[in-house]
Amino acid sequence: MYDCIGAIDGTHIAPHAPATKRTAYRGRKVEITQNVLAAGLFDMKFTFVYPGWEGSATDSRVLFDALTRPDVSFPLPPTGKYYLVDAGYTNMMGFLAPYRLERYHLEQFRGRRHRRRPNGYKELFNYRHSSLRNVIEQCFGVLKNRFPILKSMLNYMQVRQGIIVKACCACHNWIRMHFANDPWFNRCARCGNAHARQATPPTPVVGNSNTKDEIMNEMIQFHDEIATAMWNNHRVHP
Repeated sequence: MYDCIGAIDGTHIAPHAPATKRTAYRGRKVEITQNVLAAGLFDMKFTFVYPGWEGSATDSRVLFDALTRPDVSFPLPPTGKYYLVDAGYTNMMGFLAPYRLERYHLEQFRGRRHRRRPNGYKELFNYRHSSLRNVIEQCFGVLKNRFPILKSMLNYMQVRQGIIVKACCACHNWIRMHFANDPWFNRCARCGNAHARQATPPTPVVGNSNTKDEIMNEMIQFHDEIATAMWNNHRVHP
């Protein structure tokens, strides 16, 4: 996955929601939460943070909103590059999702006595996809452990709560850049060495349904080509 520039996911952060909006802020596990979308690099720095959505909002809905609002300035991947996303997102141009209805999460490949090897090209793709995308989960873990306010937000206005989330992510990046031996980062698995590339982002493609279908089919074909190439190489060099 040499053209991958980072990973995207949503995380739930405890907000202080007014009584009139508590129903909307209830997530799948009943708790009052806000859904925060974030993009991260493989060196564990955030490149985009979009807080404020109610806990009941799906990850794909939050991403769609970020992509369609010019004021949000979402960092679209350069042409030919893509982000890794989980199965909660659509597999589309610039966003590469895993195969659904196949093993995906890393713990599903780790048995108590022996490692459960991927079986087939789809499982191999999912295993490697999950191994790389796991970096955004590590980022969230470090962020929440370092800043307890994200687990129990004080009684601030909703706008200020979003600013606090962004400020914590900015501090996270600064610490990552300047403190190589930070204990929270050292507790995570070894990070990759991918670097962000400076490029002018392309304009999102708009048009009729035929154009959108062609783009979707192209991404699905690209998805299968990567998985097949991985599998063929794995069979030669297991």
